[in-house]
Amino acid sequence: MPIPSICLDTRLGQFAAAFGAGFSKPQFKYFVIVLLALMLCQEPRTLSGLGRQVSDGPSLSGTSRFLSRAPWSAETLAADWQTRFRGQMVLPVEAEHRRRRTARPKGRGRPKATVVTGYLIGDDSTMHKRKAKKMGGLGVHHSTTEGKRVPGHSLVMGLYVLLGRRCPLQPMMYRQKRVCQTEGVPFRSKVAIMEEMIRTFEPVPGTLTHVLLDAWYSAKSIWRVAREQGFLITTGLRNNRSLRIEDPEHPQGWRWQTLIDYTTGLTAADYQRVTWPNQTEPRQVYAHLISTRVRKLYRCQVVIVRDSLDTPLSQARFWASSDLDADLETLIHHIAARWDIEVLFSDTKGLLGLDHYQLMSAKAIQRFWTLVMAAYLFLDEERERLCRERQHYVTIGDARREIQRLHYHHLIDWIYVQFHTGASPSDLYERLAV
Repeated sequence: MPIPSICLDTRLGQFAAAFGAGFSKPQFKYFVIVLLALMLCQEPRTLSGLGRQVSDGPSLSGTSRFLSRAPWSAETLAADWQTRFRGQMVLPVEAEHRRRRTARPKGRGRPKATVVTGYLIGDDSTMHKRKAKKMGGLGVHHSTTEGKRVPGHSLVMGLYVLLGRRCPLQPMMYRQKRVCQTEGVPFRSKVAIMEEMIRTFEPVPGTLTHVLLDAWYSAKSIWRVAREQGFLITTGLRNNRSLRIEDPEHPQGWRWQTLIDYTTGLTAADYQRVTWPNQTEPRQVYAHLISTRVRKLYRCQVVIVRDSLDTPLSQARFWASSDLDADLETLIHHIAARWDIEVLFSDTKGLLGLDHYQLMSAKAIQRFWTLVMAAYLFLDEERERLCRERQHYVTIGDARREIQRLHYHHLIDWIYVQFHTGASPSDLYERLAV
């Protein structure tokens, strides 16, 4: 059943109002209604599907113009919500520093400064569009879900995770060279997009930023940008990357050896059993740590992880980290934190319809992605509030169900008031009918 916009919950209204300066009055109405529709929609989040969620919402053509041609800036919206996030996290960061200073053991000499780490996680995801032929930016990209290359769009995304809170960055579209040539736009590789994301990122004051990326982004240019910004970085490695191994019998005193060959030479005694962090149930894995230099990278710590000592070496996983002072347990914690962006993609696709769009222009598609991420940020704020109130872990899905419950509660209250002011059932049916 569609809900009148007058039933908008106060917290969602206040969240939207924080970004009102970036919209004209008509545009702001569309912004609020799209956010509300994303919260409520139980069907595919096409423009038609979103339009059916609000009884007095805008027309389909109006929503289409809002996404494709209206003069508002997705970049400004994303920058504004990051500023909001930084403002919200200043006091929690200060409180965490005080907690750590109080908890550290007393000893002689000047104590080490406390460190609060925020993770800047980057990755890309394919939006599979099975029937699309004329959408802007459409290309052929590898889909992990399908296990093959599929038609669709490639979304390059950043996520900032700090003290359990999550803030998405502006979603970017990667277009292949032939697509850029056809559409007459400059080509930018995924690596270049990720470099820009790191270079322009502004962390919360008083924190240390640690960049987390998968093996696709283990390029020296990305490491260089992270180092220039004063960030730590941990990336995945493919098993054909080479390590510098000390070898007294070699004329140079060292030699290059591929990761897979190095791993083959390890024995069971070379591994340490460690706990892999997990929100549901932590598990035990076997890890090996070596401090060395990776070819075409800098000096780093290399972590090799196997689920068990009996698993084939082909299933071993590899990472390199610039955190040279971290022990193995800390490095495993860094590596495991990268999973948050996979959860982001899963939540935004499954709960908010990130890949449900049926839009023609690349600009409209990126704007839709941006609005979905704005809705995700609101849900994360609600998730954090519910965690405090309920004193247990709450998921983004739980937060969305709570928002739906509140709005349907407002709807019933509104219907009750309408009946008491003389409205007939037929009047309400006409107003609420899809």
